[in-house]
Amino acid sequence: MAIARFGRQAKRPHGFCLKMTAVAVLGLCFIFVWSMFSSTSSSVVSQRESFDDIAEPVSANTKPSNSGTQSKKKQVENHESSKEDKRVKVESDLDRKDDKRVNGSVALVVEEEHKSGKKDEKEVAKEKREKGKKLPQGVAKKNDEPKQSEAEDSQKEKEEQEEEEVLDGEDGIDIDGEDNGDKEGDLAESVDQESEERLEDGGGESRNRGRKRKIKGPLFDPKAHYIWKLCSTRSKHNYMPCIDIESGTTKLQSYRHTERSCPRTSLTCLVPLPHDGYGTPVRWPESKLKILHKNVAHPKLAAFVKKHSWVVESGEYLTFPQNQSEFKGGVLHYLESIEEMVPDIEWGKNIRLVLDIGCTDSSFSASLLDKEVLALSLGLKDDLVDVAQVALERGFPAVVSPLGTRRLPFPSTAFDAIHCGGCGLSWHSNGGKLLLEMNRILRPGGYFILSTKHESIEEEEAMSRLTASICWNILAHKTEEVSEVGVKIYQKPESNGIYELRRKKNPPLCKENENPDAAWHVPIKTCLHTIPSAIEQHGTEWPEEWPKRLDTYPDWLNDKERVIEDTKHWKAIVDKSYLTGVGIDWSNIRNVMDMKAIYGGFAAALSQQKVWVMNVVPVHAPDTLPFIYERGLVGVYHDWCESFGTYPRSYDLLHADHLFSRLKNRCNKPVSIVVEMDRILRPGGWTIIRDKVEILDPLEGILRSLHWEIRMTYAQDKEGIICAQKTLWRP
Repeated sequence: MAIARFGRQAKRPHGFCLKMTAVAVLGLCFIFVWSMFSSTSSSVVSQRESFDDIAEPVSANTKPSNSGTQSKKKQVENHESSKEDKRVKVESDLDRKDDKRVNGSVALVVEEEHKSGKKDEKEVAKEKREKGKKLPQGVAKKNDEPKQSEAEDSQKEKEEQEEEEVLDGEDGIDIDGEDNGDKEGDLAESVDQESEERLEDGGGESRNRGRKRKIKGPLFDPKAHYIWKLCSTRSKHNYMPCIDIESGTTKLQSYRHTERSCPRTSLTCLVPLPHDGYGTPVRWPESKLKILHKNVAHPKLAAFVKKHSWVVESGEYLTFPQNQSEFKGGVLHYLESIEEMVPDIEWGKNIRLVLDIGCTDSSFSASLLDKEVLALSLGLKDDLVDVAQVALERGFPAVVSPLGTRRLPFPSTAFDAIHCGGCGLSWHSNGGKLLLEMNRILRPGGYFILSTKHESIEEEEAMSRLTASICWNILAHKTEEVSEVGVKIYQKPESNGIYELRRKKNPPLCKENENPDAAWHVPIKTCLHTIPSAIEQHGTEWPEEWPKRLDTYPDWLNDKERVIEDTKHWKAIVDKSYLTGVGIDWSNIRNVMDMKAIYGGFAAALSQQKVWVMNVVPVHAPDTLPFIYERGLVGVYHDWCESFGTYPRSYDLLHADHLFSRLKNRCNKPVSIVVEMDRILRPGGWTIIRDKVEILDPLEGILRSLHWEIRMTYAQDKEGIICAQKTLWRP
């Protein structure tokens, strides 16, 4: 009725005024409603413009800054000022009762409590405690900024959740279970507290991605209970999930994969200890000469020891007589003869990084280490002897990876020299694919050292044709009278001009868009990558002599200032905190892994310690591994949603800096990463985990369920640190 009355009045002479008034009122109402919604919904997602201080993400209540390096310097300066105020909670796991049920494995049983409504009293009290905890050394914080109001905090949390939902579509896991791993060459990174965005630099191949999954809520359910069981596998205490075949139809003689092939479901069981128990490893440097036999027990190892002179069984130990090796005359004579054949090979100066294919004789790595050469042994897993495990127990760098049809997990132009001492590979088979892979990872001007016994004429001719087709120059060929070993030394070209002089362009040159650094689950290409020549490409120049190369920054590195700050940052943390403040006895530490390395700053900070560091660059992170090799350090690409290529009980210390927060939307079962850490860490070994409090709180419960001793926890705001030690406990 009101509308009809209004219509009749509009027809009167003054009806036009009523119409205009109604339109004006409706317009004002629309403007008012629009302004209200826009003020509440508009938000700006704060991001860093660089990842110079990626080691310590900006605190959640810290305003974004345009100068990452300035905040980094301020952080280092504040170490001493914060030292007096910090409170360290050190406690033994034996003196404290667990609130959570004890762990599970093989079939991981997770019991979740679903509750709705308000937080209970325990959660409220826990939040209050966290607000009072101090920030550990090295966690970024700006003391000069005013505290934000509760409204601002809630708004920032809302912004972070919105950004997390957007990035969940980018940083996920392939439902099909296999990440292509194709990297884009040099990548820049823009980092917020919860995310990493990948940016393409210069148009390479884009990663193939399938459907992504999202993890809503916390990475680890704080209310979950874990019941652990032992793995029941034919490999028993030496189980490597992505290397060993566990299907019931496979014979024992061939239970090793020819390529990495991980189980369909992530590992959630605990690998048992050796049958005769596990003893405290022999300390370095005594471990160069002897190790406990039971720690590396294997059915085939006893027979192997009887056939080789460089390893001797002596009571409960395996001993390694000095200068004894597979090479008659001793390994020192062997190394000296190589230098005599090619004087430019100066061990420890011109040559710093060597890849030893096959790991048949760890005395080679031991002797090179005395010359300041870091030799990474590559265990091929084509036998059942597990000699690479012996190398790791002795304290030498080693990684296990099949070499068949896929590329090795190294960047291009990484190694100064590659050594194959009776490694038993047929380099000329399958079109020379394996040698083409060596060509990819060998530095331009680098050396390929091949020593064999009783090589047939057919094999020698095939090898000669293959090396000529890829333009390798044979520098020396000599048969040692003492060792009865034929040694050939090849050199990779230093420029592209020689490729154009080939009569037959077979193998052909790779296409320009073929990324030589793409290595994770990428097939070996039957083509030759061109020699880097542009100033922005890595591998154009030979590095400085060691140790100068550790702190030398090449021209192709675009972010030198960030690397310098990163190096200073980790040196301050290692010197002022890790070496003295967390309770680690560094005389027991030899094998170290940085599970999320960036520039190798953590490894560089430990360069004066008697340790070696495996720098792991996750496949979803910016590709900084070429620079790590440029510094004279070693590392690999890896996807932590899969098992790492090494034996159980390989490392003394695991360092994980904001690893879990970066993997939130990649792995089906994030708890499997903790299980993998338990697998590769030795009993008595340590782990240092730095991450968000929302991740560390439930993670501490998981570690306790594994009966790890929590030696230190430390947190403030939303950042924290856990230092824990693994025990001998098995379910």
